[in-house]
Amino acid sequence: MTYNVYGVGNAIMDMQVQCDDAFLDKAGIEKGIMTLVDDARQQQVLDALSEHDINYCSGGSAANTIVGIADMGGSAAYACKTGPDGFGQQYLNEMMELGITIAVDPGAGQTGTCVVLITPDAQRTMLTSLGTSSSLHADDISAAEIAKAEYVYVEGYLFAGDSTRAAALKAIELAKANNVKVALTISDPFLIDICRDQFQSLIEGQVDLLFCNEEEARALTGKQDPIDCAHAIHKHCENVALTLGKNGSIIMHQGEALPIEGVAVEAIDTTGAGDMYAAGVLYGITNGLSWQQAGHLGSHAAGRVVSQLGARLPKPISRDEIEALLA
Repeated sequence: MTYNVYGVGNAIMDMQVQCDDAFLDKAGIEKGIMTLVDDARQQQVLDALSEHDINYCSGGSAANTIVGIADMGGSAAYACKTGPDGFGQQYLNEMMELGITIAVDPGAGQTGTCVVLITPDAQRTMLTSLGTSSSLHADDISAAEIAKAEYVYVEGYLFAGDSTRAAALKAIELAKANNVKVALTISDPFLIDICRDQFQSLIEGQVDLLFCNEEEARALTGKQDPIDCAHAIHKHCENVALTLGKNGSIIMHQGEALPIEGVAVEAIDTTGAGDMYAAGVLYGITNGLSWQQAGHLGSHAAGRVVSQLGARLPKPISRDEIEALLA
């Protein structure tokens, strides 16, 4: 194997800004969710934020996970589309500096952007303009690169567009053809409304590991109790990692529910918590840790990322640190 994980997702330049609830109300932005916007609306919001400090970081849900895996010492590749602009070049440079193979040629047009508005309660509200990221298509996915991976990791956001959905499905199809395991993250509850049948079919078929949060699990199963949700999904899916915010997570593996503790931290920004949890789990299961240990690592990584601004770990986690965490 060359890669622990081959990720497929959006390439988005994140712009994190701290603001108050009054700003969201004045700008007519619904709090706590991700909203897709066009370039004009994005610029309008950025203009309104001109007096605020902005923290720039290359992101996208699956990209954050892939970077987390690299920061833990794992090997990874990422299939995405950036533009020929400054943001695109910055994005590619950041990935390559981390030793991540970018598995797709750049596209045309503007690199995608996401304005992440962080309120004092650490809630994040996202406005995403996909830009050229939405042009990722099935022909961009390489069978030869996927065959080098232990896992393919697909972000649910790709299912919101025709071209990107085709890319996601091609990656899953090629993974199965090459005996590579498939991990899928739901990404957002709104996707279940528009992709329920497709997600259900994947969970019952090709997906080996499903990542979801409490809200997504409830929307998928129609059940309320997280344990009931986890068991219902596990009937169809070999492995399930269901996050419960500060209460930790539940991993379903071989018919058993493994409770994973949360890590008590003062949350400043919850952006990337689920992405970093997925990084810990995927790094762990592809580097000799048990599922329980991988869950613990995911919890610690998520705790570190929410205690600061941005969706990246403040510094890489060394193998010695990982062993100390698990001792």
